[in-house]
Order: sequence, then structure tokens, then C-alpha cells
Amino acid sequence: MNLKNKISFLVLSLVSLLLLSNCRIIRQGEVGVKRTLGKIKPVPLEAGPKLYNPFTTVILKVPTRTVNLEVDLSLPSKEGVNVAAGISILYSVEGRKATKIIEDIGPGYERAIILPVFRASAADITAKFMAKDMHTGKRLEIEERIRQQMAKILEPRGFNIEAVLLKSIVLPRGLARAIEEKMEAEQEAERMQFVLQRESQEAQRRKIEAEGIRDANTIISEGLTPQVIQYKSIEAFRELSRSNNAKVIMTDGKTPLLINQD
Repeated sequence: MNLKNKISFLVLSLVSLLLLSNCRIIRQGEVGVKRTLGKIKPVPLEAGPKLYNPFTTVILKVPTRTVNLEVDLSLPSKEGVNVAAGISILYSVEGRKATKIIEDIGPGYERAIILPVFRASAADITAKFMAKDMHTGKRLEIEERIRQQMAKILEPRGFNIEAVLLKSIVLPRGLARAIEEKMEAEQEAERMQFVLQRESQEAQRRKIEAEGIRDANTIISEGLTPQVIQYKSIEAFRELSRSNNAKVIMTDGKTPLLINQD
């Protein structure tokens, strides 16, 4: 390779390197915010490679996909107990408002606005509920009310608050034990209720059975008229007369009394 070719190759390499250093790749799920000489371009940059002058321009990438912001926080309850909680905030940035967010708040918008709004909203909502409610079906209600209160403040600024999830709740030891004892007592009460209901059903069954026996005996006693008894006695005498065994029969003519001679 002669000198001329070497110089051409070197120049081409330097140009290529310069172009690559001046290229910013915007990926799917994010937009670019272009700031030139301190002034932000109002239209966000879509996905793809973007050339810029690194001496005068900066391109900031803002994610528009769902972001999971995890927070550990001590939440106040209605009875004045602090409950330790691990919380996930699922949010996304509205792409068309990304430039306004960077202009008004800056790239550190999570620390600047999302977390303060979350802490204030969470404390305001949980203070209206008992600590045990965070372990019961009201947990979903608490999450939704926190989300709604955050959305009122943040959605006009370009943030979509998708969900607030209370992932882990750690109650104070004494309160946790009291809740466990209450749940055990409720389970025992339900078990006793079942036993009482079963015993009541058994007593009802016995009552119905006794009434049936009583009614049957009543029907039988009402059917035993003197004529029926006399007829049965005659049939008994007739059967005895056909027997070949020796026997003594004592009777008043109505009912027989059999004395066996064996």
C-alpha cells in the first residue's frame, strides 16, 4: 500500500469513527430528547439511529415502556402503627410529553417527582385504614386508591401510573400475633358453629324418627279394637288345637294363657 492509499485509509477511518461517535441509537420502547445549546427540541426523536454534533448537542433517551420502581417504605396506619412494606410502582412515560418532562423536571424525574408524590399519597391513604387491613381483602382497595391519588397529580405531567403493588407487609410483632390469635378464634368459632349445626340436624332427625314411631304406635293402638283382639284370640286357639304337643290352656274366653307340659 503506497503513501497515498495509507493517507486515504486513515482519513476514511477517522471520518467513520467521527460519524459513529456522533450517532445515537434510539431503541424500541424509548424516545430521544434532543438538546442543542441548552435548548430542547419540542418534538421527541423516534426509534432509529440519530446523527448529532457532540460539541453542541446532547440526545437523552427516555424509556416509554413500563418501568418497575421498587420502594421500601414505612406506612402509617389508622391506629398509629407503622407498617414496613415493600412496594412496586409500575409506571410509564407518555412519549409525546417526554420533551416537556425533561424541560420542566429533568432526567431525574423519578427522584424529583414520582417518589415524593408516591410517599405523600401512600401515607395519606394508609392512614385511613387499620394495619390489619393491609393483610386482608382491603389490600387491593388500598393499592388502587394510592394509584388513583398519584394519577391525579402525575398523569397531567405525562406519567401513566399503571399499578401500585404492596408486595410485602411486615406488621409489628405484637400486632401480628394479635391478628393471628383473632383469626384462630374466628376459625374456632366457625368450627363450633358447624358442630352445633350438625348436632341440631341430628336432634331434628331423632325427633322426626320418634314422632314416626309414636304415630305408628298410635295407629296400631287405635286399630286394636275388642273385636280384633277377640278374633286374634280365636285364631290362636285354632292354631293350638292343631298342635300334637300336650299342653294346658287357661283362658277367660278372650285371651289364652299357655302352660307347657314338657
